This record gives sequence, structure tokens and C-alpha cells, in this order.
Amino acid sequence: MSGLSEAQRSAVEAVDEISAELSEFHMQIWSLAEPAWREYRSARLYVDRLREEGFEVEEGSGGMPTAFAARWGDSGPAIGMYAEYDASPGYSQEPVPYRSPRAGFHPLAPGFTDAHCALGVGALAGAIATKRALERSGIPGQVRFFGEPAEKVSGSKVVHATKGYYDDLDAAISYHPFFHTCVRWDYQNAMYSAVIFTFETLPDDEWVQAPPSITSYGPQSAAKPPGALDALGLMLTATKYVKESLFPHMGLWRLNESMPNTSQATADNLPIRFTQIQYSWSSPLAELQDSILDALKRNARHAAGIAHCKVSMRWVSRTRPALVNHAMAATVNKYLHELGPATFSEEVYEHARALEAELGFEPSADPFLRSVHVITEPQEWDAIQRSKLPPWQECTGSDDYTEYSWHAPVARVFTAKPTLHAVGDIFHWANNTMNGIPAAIDPTWIYGGKTLALSALEYFENPELRKEAREEFLRRRDNADERFHSPLLPADFKPPIDLPWPEYVETARGLSWQLPTTQNFGEEL
Repeated sequence: MSGLSEAQRSAVEAVDEISAELSEFHMQIWSLAEPAWREYRSARLYVDRLREEGFEVEEGSGGMPTAFAARWGDSGPAIGMYAEYDASPGYSQEPVPYRSPRAGFHPLAPGFTDAHCALGVGALAGAIATKRALERSGIPGQVRFFGEPAEKVSGSKVVHATKGYYDDLDAAISYHPFFHTCVRWDYQNAMYSAVIFTFETLPDDEWVQAPPSITSYGPQSAAKPPGALDALGLMLTATKYVKESLFPHMGLWRLNESMPNTSQATADNLPIRFTQIQYSWSSPLAELQDSILDALKRNARHAAGIAHCKVSMRWVSRTRPALVNHAMAATVNKYLHELGPATFSEEVYEHARALEAELGFEPSADPFLRSVHVITEPQEWDAIQRSKLPPWQECTGSDDYTEYSWHAPVARVFTAKPTLHAVGDIFHWANNTMNGIPAAIDPTWIYGGKTLALSALEYFENPELRKEAREEFLRRRDNADERFHSPLLPADFKPPIDLPWPEYVETARGLSWQLPTTQNFGEEL
């Protein structure tokens, strides 16, 4: 690392100084495993640690109780980083070489899949190291660090964007653990939209008018409306049919559904009054996003009409595609090569071999994907994506980091976590075990934290980089679709924190799940 500046060397030392402390911090976040919009204790840990470090912290930023906006410094360029810390319901897993949800938790409790626990701690390490290096060197610069809850529903970043939290950034770096080490170049993430439809059964006496002689035997014999449950079933089925004809069978796009709560039934002889279904979809084209929304709204109106319901729609998220910045990406890629790739101890290899045996495979000398051990060049990753996509498709997948990219030059960087060759899927329980083993996950986020700090300090110390990144940002933004120049949701958008997201609740029964409800169902259709 002979080419590093004094400030950059100081940043590397700072990450080493705090790595043991942050390893324990990481295990706290991993242990809490809180789901989207309900990361109360995780957010508190971040807020307290940032204040201890000297950051000014706004809690509940953007009207989101588990979000925060932290800042350090009052002069010079401002660079943004962020933490995510939401876990995925249904993916609880002990750090053992066999399938076992965590002891003391519900079997379907959340767990970390793509390691948001490490994402946040790696970014925190980068932010603290950058702050300490600026402080020691006297270089002008400001560090902004955001707490971004609910990434699994692309929740907070669009809210922060609509409320102006990114408007004073000069640059930002987006970090994520993954199955490889790479900076994104041209192929980045597409648009994402999510809404919740709420069906409410209308009054029974408006459904069928029957003479008293055939309704005098009580509710068991009375004609009742189909109601909200049938409306949901009709909506689900109709959309499955329509999905086949929404877009030609080419390119990569998706439309998924989930039911965020139960039907709240209390009697089998009464129509269910209330159901909800969430739709989430991602594609590379604004026109396709709008067409899917129109089809969903048509289906919802028809399903409601057939089942004697009213239906409302509420936005959960609506993100823009990423805006590319090669100047920032090239800088971060340089420091990936300067520092890495990460290496892992024999303890991690032994755990991986035990997993191979548990899964029915012969234990191997190297259980991990090749991509764990190398740095994938950005152009190589682009070529892989290009080979899978039609020529017109320039983005794929979804992640709400894209919101940052319309406010400042952004680099998107990944560092590899141990991922089994036998089951390359990062969501597989066997790979999830690695997230709770410090020897397996710490090298991943430490590498990420150092890369973020060195890249940020290059930005502060290199006026030519700042000029190049800014000019490229303005050129690309000015040439882009004007619809994306502003967030796709209005400035008065209310974060969907009151919708029935699952959460932990301590009751006389112990730690259990609750599905809260709300009266804000959005716009009636």
C-alpha cells in the first residue's frame, strides 16, 4: 500500500483499531434480526455509536422511526454512506453446519440472508475511519451517514430522497456484501414499485334483498356477500392470468405478490371484512412499470366489484433506475485491488466442509465459489449481464440505493462473503450460517469498510476526481429521462410504517409476533 496518502493510511489504521469492537457490534445486530420497518433496537445501537463518535444524529429522519441521518464536519465536500439492518422473515438460522432456526425464536422468525448485518457495520467502519482520518489530517470534508431501514421492501431511501436528505451530498458510496467482489459499471439496478391493495367488504344488506320468510332462520341461512377474502382470491388469480400478457417474453422483469396480514376471521358464518395483498414489481422501463400498475388497478376494481367490496391502494415504494458514474466506480475499483480480496481462516473452511457433508456432497479442498477469491472487473460483470439480456435492456434487478444516484455521483461496490460452490444461492440456509460466524463475515465487512474509507479520502484529496465525477453526473442526469430528475413519489409521501409489517412483541407468552393494523389504506379506487 505504498501509494496511499497519509490520511488514507490513517483510515486503514482506524478500521483496524475498531474492528474488534465492531465485530461485537455486528453480532449484536445479527442477534436482533429485526424485520423491515421494525428495526427499533438495531437503529438505537447505530445512533448511540455514532453519537459516541461525535456525529450529530437526527433520529426518526423522514418520519421513519427506525431511520436516522448523521453528520460530521462543517466544511468541505460532503460524502454519503449508509447502513441497512433489516432481516428477512422466515430465514432464521443458527451458525451451525445443519438446518436449525435460532433457539428461542419462532421457527419463521427473521434472519439475515444477504448480510445486511455486515453491510451496515462495514459502512459504519468506513464512515468512522473517514471521519477520524479527516480529523487527524485537517483535510476539509464532511461525512453523512444514513440509517436506511426496510431495504427488503425498498422502503427508506425513496422517503429520504423525497424529503431532501440527499440534496446536499457531493458524492456517495453504496456498499453491500455479496457472492463476489466487484464495482458496478454500466449494468446497475432497474426500477422498483410496490403497492398494497386493501379490500373491505361492503354492508351485507346491500348485497341481496330477500323476503323475511327466507331470512328468518338467522345468519346461518342468510345470503351473504362473497367479501374481502374472495376479492383477494380473484385479484390473485386474475393477475396470474394477466401477467402472461403484460410484456413480451424477453428481458428480465418480475411481478411478485405477498399477503401482509391474516384475514382477521372470527366466525365462519360471517363474511370476512378485510384483506390485503402487496404487489412488487421491477423492470427496466418506466412504460412497463406504468402498464403493470394500470393492470393491477383494473384487476383490483373488478375483483372488488364481483365480491361486493371497496378497494384502496397505497404506495409502499417507487424507485428510479440507477444513474451510472464511471469516475466514482473506477476510484473504488482501484482500492478494491489495493486492499483485497479478503481471505478467510481454516476455521471457515472447516465449517464449509461440514456444510458440504450435511448437504450430501463430498467435502472439498475449496468449498467456495471462485468469485469469493478474486476481484471481478466491472467490465467482466457487464459482459456477463449483457450475455443474458436483450440489447435494449440496460439495467436489471432492484435495490433502492439507486435513489442516491440522482442526487450525487455514486459508486456501488460489493465485497465477497463466503458462499458455497455447492449451493451458490446466497439465500440458502447453509450460506446464511456464515453471517453469524465472526471468522467468516468479519473479513468481508472489514475489507468493505477500508475500501469505502480510502475511496472517500481520495475524493476529498483529489479535486480532479471531484470535478470529473460531478461533470459526468450532470451530463448523464441532463441526458436522462426528465421523469427521473425528481423522486417518483411526492414530497408529502407518508412512509408506510403503520402498515401491518410483522414485529417482535414481548407479552405474557414471551417473545412473539404481532401484525399491527392501520386505517390508512391509501386512495380508494
